[in-house]
Amino acid sequence: MPGWKERSAAGAATALLVKWSDLMAFRIETSARGSFTVFTLSGRIETPAIAELRRLFELQSNCSAIVVDLKDVSIVGRDAMGFLSRCEADGVKLENCAPYIREWMEREKD
Repeated sequence: MPGWKERSAAGAATALLVKWSDLMAFRIETSARGSFTVFTLSGRIETPAIAELRRLFELQSNCSAIVVDLKDVSIVGRDAMGFLSRCEADGVKLENCAPYIREWMEREKD
């Protein structure tokens, strides 16, 4: 269970910071890019973060209008890897995906 959540809004962008312990923190920034909703992720994507991402994605009317920017992601857990693979298969666009994440996703498809 998250220890605390912080939400803030600045114009069209919003941010959510989830902290599970002193070692695990995850941040989601949401912004608009034309007709796309961009979720910029940073920190560690582990099992507890997936529930929050699912909740946010369900608020969107079209999966193909979702962009997930992974440039500031430091660690991805196995459950998160499967989640990202399923999202991409459903039409979500992954940007700035680290090579190790992309390779892992490709191996999981096989």
